[in-house]
Amino acid sequence: MTGFSVFPALLPDFISEWALSNTEAGWVNGILYGGYLVAVPVLVSLTDRLPPKRIYFLSMALSGLACLGFALFAEGLWTALFFRALIGVGLAGTYMPGLRILSDHVEGPIQSRAIAFYTASFSIGAALSFLMAGEITALYDWQWAAAVAAGGPLLALMMVSPFLPRELPHDHVEPDTHLLDFRPVLKCRAAMGYVLAYTAHNFELFNLRSWMVAYLVFAQGLVEPGYEMWSATAAATFVTLLGLPSSVIGNELSNRFGRQRVISIIMLVSAVLSAVIGFLAGNVPYWLIIGFFIVYGMTVTADSASITSGAVAAAPKGYRGATMAVHSCIGFSGAFLGPLVFGVMLDFGASVPSVSPWGLAFVVTGLAVAMGPVALRWAARKGPIS
Repeated sequence: MTGFSVFPALLPDFISEWALSNTEAGWVNGILYGGYLVAVPVLVSLTDRLPPKRIYFLSMALSGLACLGFALFAEGLWTALFFRALIGVGLAGTYMPGLRILSDHVEGPIQSRAIAFYTASFSIGAALSFLMAGEITALYDWQWAAAVAAGGPLLALMMVSPFLPRELPHDHVEPDTHLLDFRPVLKCRAAMGYVLAYTAHNFELFNLRSWMVAYLVFAQGLVEPGYEMWSATAAATFVTLLGLPSSVIGNELSNRFGRQRVISIIMLVSAVLSAVIGFLAGNVPYWLIIGFFIVYGMTVTADSASITSGAVAAAPKGYRGATMAVHSCIGFSGAFLGPLVFGVMLDFGASVPSVSPWGLAFVVTGLAVAMGPVALRWAARKGPIS
């Protein structure tokens, strides 16, 4: 994931160097998840029929090549869109297929905890990508940051190659439908409730990861020199790293107090924080904004592992891969739309007098994540979807 955060970590620089509007920047941020959601139905569904290791390795190689292509050839909106979309395709063939490998070989009560640690590791990758991009660019330039990021997937290949199983589990159940027939999953109300909640979760999560640095740079510009504390990329790295403990702790709370109840409370609290945070710049000290982001970042990620564990547990028999494909495809439509809608709201807010663009964008984010508990309440009704 070393190339995951290169663009959002350096977003103010790219907006300036390539003369991007906020909407265009939103497209480049969101297109990674667009590439992900286009590829994930096929790549993850194939894990029901082929050893996931093959898909994982090919996709990891694509991730490295896409990062290198971004470093060498990206020079504006359209080339950035192309290579960021390829990075998304690579992520589609590694993140959920890796989770499939894990869930196939860890069963029983410990499965939920293993999934929590796995999904939380996404935050570590995103955080280190933020940090690497900021530090390498400060020493050299963004091209070097993207080129170094290309080495991450290649290193990962060497690290995991000796350990990943070469074949499907011996008790594997083969689906009795064709590759892209998702009807058994779409008719499963319990699974679809978590899928829709995941969509709302991703809308918020990837807005935070796409626009946090830009917002912190904006907030820094409103304080006196010398009161900035951390750099924007350092603060974003720390906030993103907190996704690991918050996701694991959230999953433990779900196991103890009930998954749907805990997820709903977390999402509603996060929606309230989102509705407030966009109005803080220029109105409170910068250190307080950092503190607010720390708390907000923890609520944004605290429901992540619980939602994914819920979807895996609710998967129809023989359709775990297909369920993960639907979970990722529909879920990451939120990741694609979130950064784009956020950029549109910034441009719209800037054109309307007396409207705070950042406040408006974060309020819309809060409204979106508040739909997660609605989806879970709908899923609690008994019976399949007619």
